[in-house]
Amino acid sequence: MSYVQPGEFDRDTNYIEDRITRDARDGWPVEAGRYRLVAARACPWANRTVIVRRLLGLEGAISLGLPGPTHDERSWTFDLDPGGVDPVLGISRLQEAYFARFRDYPRGITVPAVVDVPTGRVVTNDYPQITLDFSTEWGAFHRAGAPDLYPDALRAEIDEVNDGVFRDVNNGVYRAGFAGSQEAYERAYERLFSRLDSLSTRLSSQRYLVGDTITEADVRLFTTLARFDAVYHGHFKCNRSKLSEMPVLWAYARDLFQTPGFGDTIDFGQIKDHYYKVHRDINPTGVVPLGPDPRGWLTPHHREELGGRPFGDGTPPPPPPADERVPPLAAA
Repeated sequence: MSYVQPGEFDRDTNYIEDRITRDARDGWPVEAGRYRLVAARACPWANRTVIVRRLLGLEGAISLGLPGPTHDERSWTFDLDPGGVDPVLGISRLQEAYFARFRDYPRGITVPAVVDVPTGRVVTNDYPQITLDFSTEWGAFHRAGAPDLYPDALRAEIDEVNDGVFRDVNNGVYRAGFAGSQEAYERAYERLFSRLDSLSTRLSSQRYLVGDTITEADVRLFTTLARFDAVYHGHFKCNRSKLSEMPVLWAYARDLFQTPGFGDTIDFGQIKDHYYKVHRDINPTGVVPLGPDPRGWLTPHHREELGGRPFGDGTPPPPPPADERVPPLAAA
């Protein structure tokens, strides 16, 4: 049991652990068209599921619901949809899908969430497992040429990398941003940048985190790096260095951003709106910064010189469906 020191941000990691599997062990069988993934573009945890769904070509099997970038204390809302109602689930708040299954659900109404369309009930919000199951349980619905994001031979190494990245980077930026004491903030800050330095060393001689292709590990690190300069550097006080001042990680992140399935899921406007408007405890005015200029993400990265094959023996995904496209990058 881990001990949380005074002032430390303590993330609630008790999620709905039901899984959608081929053998329906939890009562939820893999079935095309049955489930809807609800995943706000602003959220890094939800962004992972959108990327993996894109890379594997599951758009035709699992539909996508997109809440807007802001929410209140009750839940995420579908304010981007006509009438503020999700066109498939027929609800205005994600909370309704949670309450349809668990009356007075006591925990946070989080994204990503997978909802059973016929019943309108949430199935799971266990985001680390959702993407792994997309890779391992939904194979019958993968596109031709889909990459293997969680190969058997590399799973132990991927899991080990993911564990450190989660503790010190994915969750580390939140531990810094929501620290309740100077000491807790400094501990989080030091752990974050120590891990980023070690990742920079690792990535200085190899194109991807594990093996010579994109894996689940790259997806998990990317969604934090994509938000680093726009949000975490200033809003969360992770300001030793900008991502754009860390040459290896900046090139690595641009390489992924320019890979189909990654950058075409990123909406910097929604990302900034979420963090700066929702977190009024650390940004009371709700003022959203104009910068940084996102066009730097499209500059050459030269990571191909390290070799590697992004999709292994597979192929890039096709462009996203018209109703899932993000705005093109423009100057801030």
